[in-house]
Amino acid sequence: MTSQVSSPAEQADGTVVGEQRTAAGTKDVRRLDRVIIRFAGDSGDGMQLTGDRFTSETASFGNDLSTLPNFPAEIRAPAGTLPGVSSFQLHFADHDILTPGDAPDVLVAMNPAALKANVGDLPRGAEIIVNTDEFTRRAMAKVGYDTSPLEDGSLDGYQVHPVPLTTLTLEALKEFGLPRRDAERSKNMFALGLLSWMYHRPTEGTERFLRAKFAKKPDIAAANIAAFRAGWNFGETTEDFAVSYEVAPATTTFPTGTYRNISGNLALAYGLIAASRQADLPLFLGSYPITPASDILHELSRHKNFGVRTFQAEDEIAGIGAALGAAFGGSLAVTTTSGPGVALKSETIGLAVSLELPLLVVDIQRGGPSTGLPTKTEQADLLQAMYGRNGEAPVPVVAPRTPADCFDAALEAARIALAYRTPVFLLSDGYLANGSEPWRIPELEELPDLTVQFAQGPNHTTADGAEVFWPYKRDPHTLARPWAIPGTPGLEHRIGGIEKQDGTGNISYDPANHDFMVRTRQAKIDGIDVPDLQVDDPDGARTLVLGWGSTYGPITAAVRRIRKEGGRIAQAHLRHLNPFPRNLGEVLRGYDTVVIPEMNLGQLATLIRAKYLVDARSYNQVNGMPFKAEQLAAALKEAIDD
Repeated sequence: MTSQVSSPAEQADGTVVGEQRTAAGTKDVRRLDRVIIRFAGDSGDGMQLTGDRFTSETASFGNDLSTLPNFPAEIRAPAGTLPGVSSFQLHFADHDILTPGDAPDVLVAMNPAALKANVGDLPRGAEIIVNTDEFTRRAMAKVGYDTSPLEDGSLDGYQVHPVPLTTLTLEALKEFGLPRRDAERSKNMFALGLLSWMYHRPTEGTERFLRAKFAKKPDIAAANIAAFRAGWNFGETTEDFAVSYEVAPATTTFPTGTYRNISGNLALAYGLIAASRQADLPLFLGSYPITPASDILHELSRHKNFGVRTFQAEDEIAGIGAALGAAFGGSLAVTTTSGPGVALKSETIGLAVSLELPLLVVDIQRGGPSTGLPTKTEQADLLQAMYGRNGEAPVPVVAPRTPADCFDAALEAARIALAYRTPVFLLSDGYLANGSEPWRIPELEELPDLTVQFAQGPNHTTADGAEVFWPYKRDPHTLARPWAIPGTPGLEHRIGGIEKQDGTGNISYDPANHDFMVRTRQAKIDGIDVPDLQVDDPDGARTLVLGWGSTYGPITAAVRRIRKEGGRIAQAHLRHLNPFPRNLGEVLRGYDTVVIPEMNLGQLATLIRAKYLVDARSYNQVNGMPFKAEQLAAALKEAIDD
């Protein structure tokens, strides 16, 4: 297939810019500036794999992108039901984008349940590609369709493409002699091939992936590749698809460098490895599998060549106990979990506060309370991270804002833990963990130096002139105590959760000493060096929108919409939630109105009101999904107009 397109100066609004000459005749090629595609089907239909492959080829093509995988909590929900629908949304563009998009331009629906669960999100005029083979009377009745939506006129406002995906896949794979059930499983590759043709995506990477994935089953690999190619050829030859689309690479969006597509959990795992190398410490992960944090355990277990040790414990308490033991032994220690696991780990986190040892507690937040919504996103663990321990047990809190930013946030959390000898919370969430975007691979010289000095010998002279080791004698700048490796001669000292005497580390029940130690631990956290908060305010706005964590993309997209329409609004986003940046109070006092969007019921807003006496407005959502930019823009406009 060959195509000719006009210059990039053409309008990116669907204008015809070229032609495809195929066996079926001439087809139009239209250039778009962005597209939002959603693949939807049963959990067993391979929608996550399909979306991931389309995303990988889109990244290699050079588009900016953002993704939103959305799947049930059950391992295999009932087939053909609304609770069993799994979807993958991808937004890609020839310019800088920030979110997976509010509403899909294209929906690929593999069955009636997928159509019914997602059609309400589509704008009028959107394209719907439907697997007609699955629209049987029984399948439609299962989701409440009395008549076929493909025939009753309910989809008249959309561009519907009825495609018998299952039949076409079986026809394409006849020569392989596979059982019908096995052959049907390749229909997602047929759909991927069709969409790859529609949007001129590269194909070589997907074929290499399939060969590698099914290297031990070459017949299955060949069948999937055949289905993928059949989907491409179907798009090229059928008359139902008269137009294909081009979305040019985002050549002006990215700084020069080497890029790859990366998810938040993968970026976080790489950030932990980079931190251990920059600190010249072995990395130890003590963890118990929990959605949506398990991918970090899986990924780190693959990197023993970098000195990474992973321990899958029998429960959450054992996981963090092993990690704290590794910290005592001189490792960069990490434990990964989600909200329910944090609750179980809280006693050991308090022990780490008392022992003053570096420990990274990675919380990939999800909907709660209790088991809650394991596969859905939320930001509701902030107050748990701040205060979810007995006694005065302050812990620094760091939050990444995008999937790629999880790499840098991991390095920053490690910096604080190692420099200040403290456990640190890193608050990601399911949206960041499973979502993906392009990431520029940093050069080695761009990474921070995280090397630490272990205690080597005596550090204190007593009144009688004796040279001794005091385990709680502090650095005057950071208030960090020395890190003494077990077995080092002369550095023996007490450990445990009972209060220690200042300096000597001996057990102490003295009230004055306890008061001093509590205040000193708090002062250590308060004194952590964090950058000032940067404010984006080009027009002298009177309204500030303040966010944290994964709300960055939707907030920034909403702010862009408002400014494009002539509105004035300022934006600031917090990475450090404990301690807050030192200039935060000054920033807040500079605006008449402060709006804080959060995927909880107002936890950051509560902290801001308490600390700075600012009447911040909360805008909250707790439906397990990220904010939509249009939704936020409407709310922020109301705040500006008040």
